[in-house]
Order: sequence, then C-alpha cells, then structure tokens
Amino acid sequence: MSDETYEVVAPTPAMPQLRVAILGTGKMGGILLQAFLKNNLLGPDQIFATVHHPDRAQALSAQYGIDVTTDNLEAAKQADVILLGVKPAQVPALIQHIRPALSPEKTILSIAASVKTHSIEEAAGHDLAVVRAMPNTPSMLAAGVTALCPGRFVSEEQMLIAQKVFQTVGRTVVVDEKHMDAVTGLSGSGPAYIYIIIEALAEAGVNVGLPRDVATLLAAQTTLGSARMVLETGYHPALLKDAVTTPAGCTVDGILELEEGGLRVTLIKAVKRATQRARELANG
Repeated sequence: MSDETYEVVAPTPAMPQLRVAILGTGKMGGILLQAFLKNNLLGPDQIFATVHHPDRAQALSAQYGIDVTTDNLEAAKQADVILLGVKPAQVPALIQHIRPALSPEKTILSIAASVKTHSIEEAAGHDLAVVRAMPNTPSMLAAGVTALCPGRFVSEEQMLIAQKVFQTVGRTVVVDEKHMDAVTGLSGSGPAYIYIIIEALAEAGVNVGLPRDVATLLAAQTTLGSARMVLETGYHPALLKDAVTTPAGCTVDGILELEEGGLRVTLIKAVKRATQRARELANG
C-alpha cells in the first residue's frame, strides 16, 4: 500500500475577494448563509455573521466554520457587502449603530420588507449604495425568486454582486422601487396562496376517493410541473391551459366551475389587498 498522501484542495470560491456580513442571521439570513457556502459563492473566511445571543453565535460558528458574533458594528467593519437580516422596525437603529463602519465603497443589501432605500440612505448620512431585496420562502430549496431594486447610489458592478448573491437561492428580477409593494403582494405572499390551492386540490382528491397522501402528491407535483412548463417553455399560461382543455372534455367543465366560483378574481383581489397592506406598512 502506498505511503503517499494527497492534499484535498478546496475549490476557489466564485467571488474570492468579496467579504459579506449578515447582520441578523435568522431564518432568511440563515438560508442565504447556507446557500453561499453550498454554492461556493464565498468561503467560510469571507463570511461574518451576527446573532443576538452568544450561545447561538458559538453554535453557528462551530456548524459552518465562520466568524459569528453579537457585535454588528465589528462585523460591518470587516465586510464589503452588509446584508440586513433584521426585522423592519429594527433597521433604523441598526443603521445608526453601524454608521461608523459605512462608506460609499460598501453595499447594503436589505431584505427588510417595506423599508425603502432612501430611508436607509438617510439614516447612513451619506451617499451609500443600498439594494432592497424581496426574496420568498421557496429560497429554502433554492427555488425562490428575489426582486431587487437599486437605490440612488448603486453602481452597475454593485448591482451585479447583489444578483449573484440572491441567485444562490433561486431566480432574480430587477424592478423599480415603486413596484416593490406589488412584488410583496405577489411573490412575497404568493407561496401562501399556492399552498391553499394545493391543499384545496388535495382535499378534492380525497373527496372523490383518493388516499390523502396520493392526492397531496398529485396536487403538489402537478403544481410544480405546471410552473416549470410556464418558466421553461416561455408560453403564456393561457396557451398552456388551452393545450390541456380539449373540446367537450373533463377539463373545460372543471374550468367553468372555477370561473363560476370566482377563483381568478379572488386571486387578483388577494394580490391587490396584500400590495395595499405592504404600501401601508412602507408609509408607516
């Protein structure tokens, strides 16, 4: 048996020069942290994270091999990109606290819902690059979608970095900030609407005699497959619907029931109402 030893060389991260601080490593912050490492966007030595409790900091550091602290200012000082993972109400105080670490060369990525870019810029007190992001919960499986909008001082390069960061958890789309409340109402809240639809389809399957586990699988996989058809074919949903709907067949009878029950209008109203609420929260 050979006495030779082989050194296992870790692959070079995709963005080896970038240092990222996640201030408030909660649910979404934790999802992004794992995605950065899993997708080799960043190495462990490029990530700095903060949590509220020292015990949690120690556990996270041991789990991922990264620098975790309870000191937001210290983490912000070490980073090129600062990701705000705290609750919206905590953002103004956090910006005030880390203000000594902020400079025009740094980028703020905020996932705080309804907090506008100019609010963060004003709290910083100078020309700071702020990108507002609205990811959704399927990001947990790298199947999310994140809408991004740049503040007044964001360069093209900083915007590309923001896109690469959130592409680790799914797709990204860039929108004007005036559309971010609508994004919240559609893709931010949207998974809840889809879960209700899946639940209802599964209940219907049980009602017509299917075992519950089979009905749930059929409903969920049908939803997943239909979404992929829209994304991967590029066809309009109405065209794909018509391809399923044969004349005098079963599907058209089902669609008539949906229209009579007002499903289409109800979903539109749900998005509009959630958008309105997001706008109310953004305006205080």
